[in-house]
Amino acid sequence: MLTLNDIAQMAGVSKSTVSRYLNNGSVSQKTREKLDTIVKETGYQPNPFAQSLKAEKTNMIGVIIPRYDSPSTNEVLKGIDTAANKRGLRLIIMSSNLDADRTLNNIQTLQIQKVDQIILLGSFMNEELKQVIYDSKVPIILVGQSMPAITSLIYDDYHAGQLIAQHAIALNHKDLAFIGVSEDDYAVGVLRKQGFYDYAQAHGATIQYIETSFSRSESRAKALTYLPSLRATYIAAATDHIAMGIHGAATHLGYAIPDDFSLSGFGGYKATQYVVPNITTVNYPFYETGELAVEIAFQEQSKIQTDPIVLSVIINANPSTTKIRKAE
Repeated sequence: MLTLNDIAQMAGVSKSTVSRYLNNGSVSQKTREKLDTIVKETGYQPNPFAQSLKAEKTNMIGVIIPRYDSPSTNEVLKGIDTAANKRGLRLIIMSSNLDADRTLNNIQTLQIQKVDQIILLGSFMNEELKQVIYDSKVPIILVGQSMPAITSLIYDDYHAGQLIAQHAIALNHKDLAFIGVSEDDYAVGVLRKQGFYDYAQAHGATIQYIETSFSRSESRAKALTYLPSLRATYIAAATDHIAMGIHGAATHLGYAIPDDFSLSGFGGYKATQYVVPNITTVNYPFYETGELAVEIAFQEQSKIQTDPIVLSVIINANPSTTKIRKAE
């Protein structure tokens, strides 16, 4: 196997010159052309890790995800992977499993690995984690959550909540339920709910709130306990996973959707289209967000804006929601 020293001897130059050439450093045009020819003829492949240690950039991106079993996370990762592959970048992917302490450890590990950028798919953000993000020497891009002075890609969750409430009101529903999550997750736990409440209450609706978890199975188990006594004619679940859990509980209890109640979620997960009836949801541009995160990561720092970049969402109405008669 050819080594850097072999290439240097063949070109009649020093190892340091070959190293500069491989890392796009300063070498003469004549030397560069000579080395181009030797590398092409020999098929020499430099060790990418050893090369990165000497380079100013490692061409590595660290990605921290909240959990592996999330369709939205998977779509963002696909977008990141596509964009990174086009740029010849390598990814290091780590999961926090919805644990802020693990997120802290992941950030520290990626800094030691000398990644050029960290893309953090945010979920629960405590004050200690926020401080670590601010203090990080490696630039961090937040996806799904925002922080002042930190480059952030966020979804228009407040508007998403409004869209679902507007849909419910347009179908004559006035007795609503919102099945949400902890406000520790600001985007999902606060903004979606607030958008829904503001629009619905402004149009005379009453709302019952029930808190659950992100887990589909836990959401199903909890729905089995509250569905029998729920008065709402329209249930808005804070995520599609929660909506799917409610759908499963309703089937188990013998309820018919949307005859007994209408049901909607948020996320645009493909699974919502594989059940009967298909579930009304809000589509989010997860894949495009992943691509955009990589694009922004390698812009010149002077061109990167620290005001949140807000990505639009659209409603996808399906048969799980239907019109009811207005009260006489």
